[in-house]
Amino acid sequence: MASARYQYETSPRKLEPDVKTKKQKNTKKGNLKVVKTIQRQEIKVSKEQRKRQVKLTLVVLLLFVVLLAISYQNSQINESFNQMQNQKKELAALQKENEQLEVNIQNSLNMGYIEQQAKEKLGMQKLTNKQTVYVTLPKKDYTESASEKIVIEDNQNWFENIMNKILDYFKNE
Repeated sequence: MASARYQYETSPRKLEPDVKTKKQKNTKKGNLKVVKTIQRQEIKVSKEQRKRQVKLTLVVLLLFVVLLAISYQNSQINESFNQMQNQKKELAALQKENEQLEVNIQNSLNMGYIEQQAKEKLGMQKLTNKQTVYVTLPKKDYTESASEKIVIEDNQNWFENIMNKILDYFKNE
């Protein structure tokens, strides 16, 4: 008995299964009756019950279609919202890039920056007085005047054309 209460070993003790005698098993089965399968009787459904079933089926089907349409509309809304968010991200990235390019342009227009780049990349230097060469040019004018007279014709009606010809005739005399 003392060994049943406290276990001195490290391995767990084995439990013995509850063994029931065959007599006990048979008594339980003896109480149960085996029922033979009975053919189902056909149940007659009235026309009113049939109409109710059809109406209920149609209402359930209509409800399913409405819920399906609502879920489709929600999916379309989600899709357009996601597209809008992606376009907003794209716009923000383009605006950031545009601002960086504007800063680069402003830096490149700075005379100090241009001078520094010319010295570093191109090896240029500022002019000295020894490098200055003066050139004398004759004072003769090399431009030519236009030899053709430019006539601008306006769209005038026949009366104005006749009046202009008469005025030109008197001016030339």
